Amino acid sequence: MTEKSRHRSHRRHSPARAAAFALGAALPVATAVAIWVTGRHHSPEYTTSLFGAQGADAVTLKARLGTALFGLAVVQLLLALWMYGRLPGLTGTSRGVRISHRVVGWAAFLLSVPIAFHCVRTYGVETTNTRVFLHSVAGCALYGAFVAKVLVVRSRHLPGWTLPAAGGALFAAIGVLWYSAALWAINGFAAPGL
Repeated sequence: MTEKSRHRSHRRHSPARAAAFALGAALPVATAVAIWVTGRHHSPEYTTSLFGAQGADAVTLKARLGTALFGLAVVQLLLALWMYGRLPGLTGTSRGVRISHRVVGWAAFLLSVPIAFHCVRTYGVETTNTRVFLHSVAGCALYGAFVAKVLVVRSRHLPGWTLPAAGGALFAAIGVLWYSAALWAINGFAAPGL
């Protein structure tokens, strides 16, 4: 074994890499579980307002905000694909694409906070039917995936597949949230398959 391959093998199995991977797995799960436990033990306050809207008006507003959030997630996904050269016809990435990816990501996160706050405060985490259960799980997973993505982006010790996995989980959570609530509300309280 050459000195270079021994060094590469040591880097792959180093304690720092193992600790980063363990933290990268435990913290997102702990975040999702903490939101789930908080939501399950919270007494729903059905009169909570969202930017002054209550009841059916709040549901309509959340559906619109959720649709905007899903739109930002699609833009975020397209920017990520562009950055990594996965879009046909678009090669090379500029600093502007990377900055736009970050700005859109933070805008999506900030847009999600009032929606999530209203959901948890108004309803808590519910498991009354398939749609509501799926929505509750996806809501908790969203913030776990967000924590994972932030950790993965900042780490130099994790395998390369972890960033697309975290980003994909984040996009999937937003998609499921949109499908199980925003689309459901916009579509006359019906979503295909739910």
